Amino acid sequence: MGASAQAAIPIQQWTLANGARIYLAATNALPIVDVQADFDAGSRRDPAAQAGLANVTATMVEKGIRANGSDPAMDQNALGEAWADLGANFDVSAGGERTSFTLRTLAQPALLDKAVRLAARQIGEPAFPPDVWSRERERLNAAIKEANTKPATVTEKAFAQAVYGTHPYGVETTEATLAQIDVATMRKRYEQLIVPCRAKISIVGAVTRPQAEDIAKALLSRLPSSASCPELPAVPEVDPLAAAKETRIPFDSAQAHVLIGQPGYRRADPDHFALNLGNYVLGGGGFVSRLTEQVREKRGLTYSIYSGFSPGLQAGAFRIGFQTRPDQAEEAVKVSREVLAKFVAEGPTEAELKAAKDNLIGGFPLLLDSNRKLLGNVANIAWHDLPLDYLETWTARMNAVTVADVKGAFARKLQPERMVTVIVGAKQP
Repeated sequence: MGASAQAAIPIQQWTLANGARIYLAATNALPIVDVQADFDAGSRRDPAAQAGLANVTATMVEKGIRANGSDPAMDQNALGEAWADLGANFDVSAGGERTSFTLRTLAQPALLDKAVRLAARQIGEPAFPPDVWSRERERLNAAIKEANTKPATVTEKAFAQAVYGTHPYGVETTEATLAQIDVATMRKRYEQLIVPCRAKISIVGAVTRPQAEDIAKALLSRLPSSASCPELPAVPEVDPLAAAKETRIPFDSAQAHVLIGQPGYRRADPDHFALNLGNYVLGGGGFVSRLTEQVREKRGLTYSIYSGFSPGLQAGAFRIGFQTRPDQAEEAVKVSREVLAKFVAEGPTEAELKAAKDNLIGGFPLLLDSNRKLLGNVANIAWHDLPLDYLETWTARMNAVTVADVKGAFARKLQPERMVTVIVGAKQP
């Protein structure tokens, strides 16, 4: 599918009578329909004592559906065979903010109708079989134990706890929290959060607006309808760090693992474009970034180093991450902090900003060169309530960013003197 065609595809948006919001990017380039239904049911909605509830609930939705009238129950194997017979794919996943149901099917009417009806059953009639959950919990407990033997996992957990504190973004799934989850808990959570009025449904592919509306209505048709849609409790903002914090964890590993960072910014922040470009210069541009030049190329302290933001509905973390020899960790941390502080104070040069624009704008068509990628972009627009012309105006907005914009944005968002530093496996100074 040509990039120019993708970039020109307009996004239509409307709201169903049940409150679901529909986002459609219609294109006939391929006889395929991709659908994503998002709900505010990510891990930020998990009670701290039941951390992991969103993820295990999403996993269990794929383990079978219950019988309903003349429609028989289907276990995981039967569902897999049914999807294979249709040549379609259906997945359920949960992240920090949303639970997502994704469907990919051919646009041929008979196959499309069957795929949508099967997806509707899986969304609306999950079985949550207790015996399967017992096995799944044992598998997850084993996976947690194994992950905790790896320095990367230890570093990530310590960083999240230090940056987010008690905020839901930083809550950790453990064997103890999984032990507090049963199928009744999953069902209750599902019934509360997976409701039509809170759905955001993104559709990309060979369908008309009336067809897209029929698809959306059918997908939600087996969920309980409600005359009202009460607001969910507000999730608190992420608190800024009051002071610098350093965590050192002994670990017998060949490499020391390091993360430096703090809460960043919300995705809807108007500084997004300036921060995106600035981060490319700082540490997001690979071998052409300042961090790589100073930490790797000039001093040989690491093979790879990066920086990045993870904006969400609340302020996701900014981080600098790298691995280094344990005896070099102190110097690598010192140089990384110096590079960051200098960048926040001075911003990029005109040449650096131009190179960042050339690279990111030049690569933009690659973010839209398939139905699946376009779906991800449309769903992102839907989730964050971005303007419907976001993709059409993206290049112009990137081009409009100045050096002063980047410097101002970084000064507003980052405080190098108040960051978290987690060092796992380094030799003690």
